[in-house]
Amino acid sequence: MTEGTTSAAAAEGTDTMTRLEQEGEIAADYLEGLLDIADLDGDIDMDVEADRAAVSIISDSGRDLQKLVGRDGEVLEALQELTRLAVHRETGDRSRLMLDIAGYRAKKRTELSELGAKAAAEVKSSGEPVKLAPMTPFERKVVHDAVKSAGLRSESEGEEPERFVVVLPA
Repeated sequence: MTEGTTSAAAAEGTDTMTRLEQEGEIAADYLEGLLDIADLDGDIDMDVEADRAAVSIISDSGRDLQKLVGRDGEVLEALQELTRLAVHRETGDRSRLMLDIAGYRAKKRTELSELGAKAAAEVKSSGEPVKLAPMTPFERKVVHDAVKSAGLRSESEGEEPERFVVVLPA
C-alpha cells in the first residue's frame, strides 16, 4: 500500500467516525426532545460501536424509562426506528444507529450470547442442528455472533416476524 493510499484510508476512517458522531448528536437531540415531551428524566450517552452510532438513555431511577422499553423491547424498537428516521431526515443517509434504554439491550445481549453459546455446545455434543425461537434482527445478530465465536455456523430461516436461528454442526 502506498503512503497516499494509507492516508486516504485514514481520512475515510476519520470521515466515517465524524459521520457516526454526527448521527449520535442528531439522535441525542431528537431523544432529548422526546424525553422532554414525555416528562421523563434521563441522561443520554453516545458512542460508536462496530461501525454504527450507539446512543443510550440512562437514569438513576430506571423505572420511569421502562415505559420507553415496553414489553419485550417493542417500544424501544419503535423509538429506535423513529430516531433512525430523524437522523435520515437530517443527513439524507440511512442510519444503522443502535438505541439502548435503561440497559435493556446490554442485558439482552448478554442473555442472547449465553443462549448462542449454549446452543452451540448442544450442537457440538449431539451433532444435530438446533432451532431457536423466533427473534428480532438484533437478537439474531447477537446469537449468530456467539455461535461463530464458538466455532460453528448458523443461519436465519423463516419469514418476519417468525424468523429464527438454526445452529448447524461444523
